[in-house]
Amino acid sequence: MVTSGFVAPEDRDAVTRALRAQLDGLPARSPFYTDLFAQHAITPAALSTLDDLAKFPFTEKQMLRDSQAESPPLGRHAGVGLTEVVRVHASTGTTGKPSWVGVTRRDAAAWTEMVARAFRTMGATREDIVVHGAGLTLFVGGLPIRDALESIGSTLVPIGTGASEKAVLAMETLGVTALHSTPSYVRYLAEYVRGLGRDPREFGLRKVFVGGEPGGGEPAFREYVEREWGAPVTEGLGNADMAPVLFGEAPDSGGMRFTGGRHVVVELIDPDSGEPVEAEPGASGELVYTSVDRECCPLVRFRTRDRVVVTGRATDGAPLIRCVGRTDDMLIVLGVNVFPSAVRDLVQTRHPRTTGAVQIVVPGTGPRVEPPLRVEAEWGDAPGDRDQLRHELEGLIRARLSVRAEVTLVPPGTLERSEMKSRLVRLAG
Repeated sequence: MVTSGFVAPEDRDAVTRALRAQLDGLPARSPFYTDLFAQHAITPAALSTLDDLAKFPFTEKQMLRDSQAESPPLGRHAGVGLTEVVRVHASTGTTGKPSWVGVTRRDAAAWTEMVARAFRTMGATREDIVVHGAGLTLFVGGLPIRDALESIGSTLVPIGTGASEKAVLAMETLGVTALHSTPSYVRYLAEYVRGLGRDPREFGLRKVFVGGEPGGGEPAFREYVEREWGAPVTEGLGNADMAPVLFGEAPDSGGMRFTGGRHVVVELIDPDSGEPVEAEPGASGELVYTSVDRECCPLVRFRTRDRVVVTGRATDGAPLIRCVGRTDDMLIVLGVNVFPSAVRDLVQTRHPRTTGAVQIVVPGTGPRVEPPLRVEAEWGDAPGDRDQLRHELEGLIRARLSVRAEVTLVPPGTLERSEMKSRLVRLAG
């Protein structure tokens, strides 16, 4: 089954009908897909069931960049003109040049519905007072999250980034119950509060919602955040080109479930072969999205490069997932796949002997890296013997990730901090 159980059984017929209509109208609206389908000798009529999606070609991120370069500003893949667009966002991934993402009024309403469903799943209610600590400019985790939380009825405090003193003031005076941001900013704000000589737990947060980058599902990071803030963490997962949040984690569920309803079809594929992977517990693969009713960016089989593992199933049988990293961030060391976020999580396990901040230094653009893997990590408030700590971290990385590492310990505050997304890999220089 190509959709791997992500489409609810009761929605399959409706989604199939809507997707057929979307594909039938696509060639007339999108020259990009007229050409792509012709190149692969396929027509919309090839879709009889959702499983037939596997017959259609993938859409790659670079293809969208090329499309926009050829036909600015929105590209040959855009289904409507700019006059129909009510808002423009930009992809903010860790690789490549950002690209524009147009949203029509109907697209925005669908986004709000999907994101609100995800945040309800994550535990947001109309009783919550939420500090929204994510970028409010082009980032899809900014204004669309605001729209969704307001639709739920939550009281929103739109702090954005670069204003941590205002976040502290809001938590002091407004009875804030929840914080939403990237995992990087959750850590940054905790360190900022500690730098004021205060304990983050004194603000009485009851919920921490994170998304926008891997990290929220890393066990050591989650333990650190929950200890620092005294509040449970739930995470969401989305994609700038498709929808801001498409998966949400229910408290104590062990993973994120698909919350995109009838608007998006999700596939799990083998990132190397492109073949479908069944979303059974223990399986891993790359997420692929197809929009069912998108007006401006009606993407078909868009490869997200988000690598996930299936952690189990919800009580209704829906697959639960964790994002372990991006396939285009992955490093290969003597044939072993290494995700930078996994290295960070291992270093985080030694907090407070380490701060948890880490960067991997590579000689070129990768993904292949000759051993040893060069890792810089900050020692923490109570490092103990630093030589012993360094050897311990090298041994931990070798034991858990099966690669030889060379760890360099640096003082706290040395490595780059970010209020948006942390850069875990840098070129040697």
